Amino acid sequence: MDILITIGVLLVVTIAYIAINAMRLKKAVTNLTQEQFIEGYRKAQLIDVREQKEFDAGHILGARNVPSTALRQRHKEIRPDLPVYLYCQNTGRSARAALYLKKRGYNQIYQLEGGFRNWTGKIKTKK
Repeated sequence: MDILITIGVLLVVTIAYIAINAMRLKKAVTNLTQEQFIEGYRKAQLIDVREQKEFDAGHILGARNVPSTALRQRHKEIRPDLPVYLYCQNTGRSARAALYLKKRGYNQIYQLEGGFRNWTGKIKTKK
């Protein structure tokens, strides 16, 4: 019986954690379809938060690479007064990057819905 109570408590805590994170994320970043992303990213800072190797294999034309693993050291390279368009492979890393930037005063943060894996626009690869 004690094990069932423990499992129930863990389940409630996990669900609450997921719900709180989803609410925080919704306040931090606006998800954009590829069409919406294309409309605005040329007037913004386009940041690819994937690792250098992924970036070199192919990235959205005009993107700058600031890996999520280096964001704490490099976030000042991103201007807080301009819109920030983020993407990663799926959206997990860009979502965490958005939360980090939001905590540091960035307010215009947008994310590519579905990430780079769904991108069908122009890309550039490192030769």
